[in-house]
Amino acid sequence: MADVTRRSLLLTTGALLTARRTLAQQPAGPVIGFLNGASYELSKHLVQAFHRGLNETGFSEGRNVRIEYRSAEGVYSRLPGLAADLVARQVSVLVATGTPTGLPAKAATSTIPIVFVTGSDPIEQGLVTSLSRPGANLTGATTLAVEMGRKRLELIREVVPTASLVGVLINPTGPNLKPVLANVHAAAGALGVSIRIVHASTEREVDAVFPTLAQLRVGALVIGTDTFFNSQSGKLGGLTVQRGLPAIYQYREFVAAGGLLSYGGSITDAYRLVGVYTGRILKGEKPGDLPVQQSTKAELFVNLKTAKALGVTIPPSVLARADEVIE
Repeated sequence: MADVTRRSLLLTTGALLTARRTLAQQPAGPVIGFLNGASYELSKHLVQAFHRGLNETGFSEGRNVRIEYRSAEGVYSRLPGLAADLVARQVSVLVATGTPTGLPAKAATSTIPIVFVTGSDPIEQGLVTSLSRPGANLTGATTLAVEMGRKRLELIREVVPTASLVGVLINPTGPNLKPVLANVHAAAGALGVSIRIVHASTEREVDAVFPTLAQLRVGALVIGTDTFFNSQSGKLGGLTVQRGLPAIYQYREFVAAGGLLSYGGSITDAYRLVGVYTGRILKGEKPGDLPVQQSTKAELFVNLKTAKALGVTIPPSVLARADEVIE
């Protein structure tokens, strides 16, 4: 009997020690909920930018803060459930990254502070009523995105002046659909450019759209800003090269994967700003008192290797404006 009691005591003591070690491994302090509309794996550089901002305020994951990550993998219908899950876990701050995540996060809680990143106007979206005094439990950062459509159309025509028809790839399920279409049509009208709209909202549709573009005989492609396309930047860059199609998108990842050009707001800068705001809120500031930050930094990237493969000559005026030329 004594041996049984001794074994029971040893087992209990072992369990307690294991539990203590587990608790010791958990960082003391608050928990951040990180909601992402795209793939976490393909958004690592943006998560790193968020961490840089967070570190600026004295917080570091694994040391004094824990982060719960949730990714919709480009399936926006999953966002409300993912947001509700983070709210149920009573996170200290809910970070909503990418335009599609803002409204589901707002719908999930009116009490937990929310810090968002969006490429659209947050007032038009219905996230806040004022940029300077957002009020309630939301604030965040915006990046130049939808409004850059005209500039991208101008750039691709400057690089491929012989393109009589330009394709424009749009996600018909994306939250930016109306403003992106309005911006593109206005730009095409002002520039006297003929465009053809094509759609894709899944990986399969991305594959299928390129034979369609070939049948339409478009001479160049502009990819409309969308979180799903962000997660597909590598694939889109590779496909445009394989299909011999000069194309432009918003971010460097597209060009690094073989796309010809990218031009748009610095999304990494916006994520860093959101990291800073998250840290300030964890220190006691109220989100409604923090003005929505507007990242106005724009970046141009050019892939000269792709230009050579496509038989395209990049004008010196474009090269002179490039933030980076990939050779």
